[in-house]
Amino acid sequence: MTKYVINGGKPLYGEIDISGAKNAAVAIIPAALMVDGPCRIENLPQISDVTMLLNILKEMGADIRTINKNTMEIDCSGIKTAEATFDMMRKIRASYYLIGAMLGRFGKAKVAMPGGCNFGGVRPIDQHIKGFEAMGAEVELTNGLVNCETNGGLKGASIFLDVVSVGATVNIMLAAALAEGMTVIENAAREPHIVDLANFLNSMGADIRGAGTNVIKVRGVKSLRGGTYAVIPDQIEAGTYMAAVAATGGDVLIKNVIPKHMDCISGKLREMGVTIVENGETLRVIRKSALKRTNVKTLPYPGFPTDMQPQVAVVLCLAKGTSIVTEGVWDNRYKYVDEIAKMGAKIKVEGRVAVIEGVDMLTGAPVTAPDLRAGAAMVIAGLCAEGTTEIEGVHYIERGYEAIIEKLRGVGADIKSVYVPDEQENESRDVG
Repeated sequence: MTKYVINGGKPLYGEIDISGAKNAAVAIIPAALMVDGPCRIENLPQISDVTMLLNILKEMGADIRTINKNTMEIDCSGIKTAEATFDMMRKIRASYYLIGAMLGRFGKAKVAMPGGCNFGGVRPIDQHIKGFEAMGAEVELTNGLVNCETNGGLKGASIFLDVVSVGATVNIMLAAALAEGMTVIENAAREPHIVDLANFLNSMGADIRGAGTNVIKVRGVKSLRGGTYAVIPDQIEAGTYMAAVAATGGDVLIKNVIPKHMDCISGKLREMGVTIVENGETLRVIRKSALKRTNVKTLPYPGFPTDMQPQVAVVLCLAKGTSIVTEGVWDNRYKYVDEIAKMGAKIKVEGRVAVIEGVDMLTGAPVTAPDLRAGAAMVIAGLCAEGTTEIEGVHYIERGYEAIIEKLRGVGADIKSVYVPDEQENESRDVG
């Protein structure tokens, strides 16, 4: 077992380079399954979710070559099966993107229900299924497996999503790219990684228009060819480090970002008294004075992202006055509240609403990360807290943040990763 140990109370100064977007990478890697010949994907983040998806493709028969630590060449020409290793797929939410990719390529798919973070019960895939069925697939859910088959391949269709769903938008785009005819997705998600996936597929020969709006039109093509593509910078990673500077104070240059993608986050931090200066592909984040209270409601893009809700909540714990956070996407994304309360935070949760009373400071304590973004929030809490914070469950954090320890140490944080033998290992040593 690994845990993070943080000695907090130190402002951050320096520069942080942002890695490729996790949420784009975990959609683009399954999309490579549909490409004839090798495709080179650049700016891939070195995170466990990416490693897991690459391993799944490799076990299915893909030829994967490492060009450098952030560039992979993937050739899925040799894959003949529409099934993947179930145990591996249950560990990662993005495994369900293989359904759309397999349906597009093979006309059938058999995958495990998605895993990953658990903060809202079982992740529903009803909108994914609605799209697949509209395109002519028969879908059966049995024993934790999703089994899809078509009779003669997928056909283009008009699909209206009942709720704005990133996952369903991605999966239907993937399936439609090689389907016969035109598919129209209405009430589509508009997140930057939706646009990035469309750009990747188009660069490989797909015909997708309207990504970034609420209506996406996909005209199916016969095949996709190989090519080279670079993943966009990670909006949520950048936002997390911006929140860290807001919480600790200091002056940090966030490099390799698309400032337009950050508007929803930058706007809220500015309301709280944080100075943010845009310059090309950088954001300079400065916090010298006391934080101000504000209210935050998470919404689909271009609204404030749900994946930044725990991080900004920690910042608000240090703001003067009462702030209100409303979770507008997931039913239960406040599992971190009890852990942050151990550090002196004053948060009351009722349903989707959290009321936060600002405190003068947080105090270090042992805590456990229940999911990826909550884990990032605990790192931020540890950085600004007086004393020592120990965080367990860090495997969640490493699902989405490349080199988080090194990046934070580079701006002056006192944080390290410590290996702790588990009880069984200790017992075997005692016996020996």
